[in-house]
Amino acid sequence: MGRLINESGLRVDGRRPDELRPIKVEIGVLKNADGSAYIELGKNKVVVAVYGPKEVHPRHMALPDRAVLRCRYHMSPFSTDTRKNPAPSRREIEISKVIREALEPSLMLSDYPRTAIHVYLEVLQSDGSSRVAGISAASVALADAGINMRDLVVGCSAGKVDGVVVLDLNDTEDKEGEADLPVSIMPNLNQVTLLQMDGMLSSEEFSKAFEMALTGCRKIYEVQRNALLTKYFGTSQPSQVEEE
Repeated sequence: MGRLINESGLRVDGRRPDELRPIKVEIGVLKNADGSAYIELGKNKVVVAVYGPKEVHPRHMALPDRAVLRCRYHMSPFSTDTRKNPAPSRREIEISKVIREALEPSLMLSDYPRTAIHVYLEVLQSDGSSRVAGISAASVALADAGINMRDLVVGCSAGKVDGVVVLDLNDTEDKEGEADLPVSIMPNLNQVTLLQMDGMLSSEEFSKAFEMALTGCRKIYEVQRNALLTKYFGTSQPSQVEEE
């Protein structure tokens, strides 16, 4: 296909290189789950359900000193342009593991020994950066379930397209671009819980992309926080994304 950034410096969807896609977070969307959340990040639509803490099955998998966190990331057959096989793919199994490892540092699992916490992420519509969107939604759903947490986890991606470092890659940029850098952090603790890279970046480009992703994470964190405040206290604060 043609260039992904035009002569005016705008991307295929009209955004500037450092601009996030529109984002929306809702909490408590599933009444039968202990905690739930729904996120729209651009055209991404992801719903997350949390169940637990509850008894571990099979019982020999229980840990005496902490809870077992289980995550399942799944893309619906209708979530992509071409119908996807509903059976779990190797990519989905890998992303499930990545999401679990990104969320675990934020959870006080030692408060729930011999139990399991299940996190189900269903991608209803995919448009690039769905794993970091899922991480942001899953963290809010865990908070909605009342799980003791050190901080929320928030994810955002950066990368390189047509030689330009950009924030929050969409599906076209993810597939046709030169690099993808998904990042997740605990903002208040200044800790990184996920850092992956696909593609090639120079050390200067990596530093710029990493800082850009951190800035995006902090903006999305305000949206997460406002969603929680709105549900439980009926108030919110203006987010940086809305102000822009």
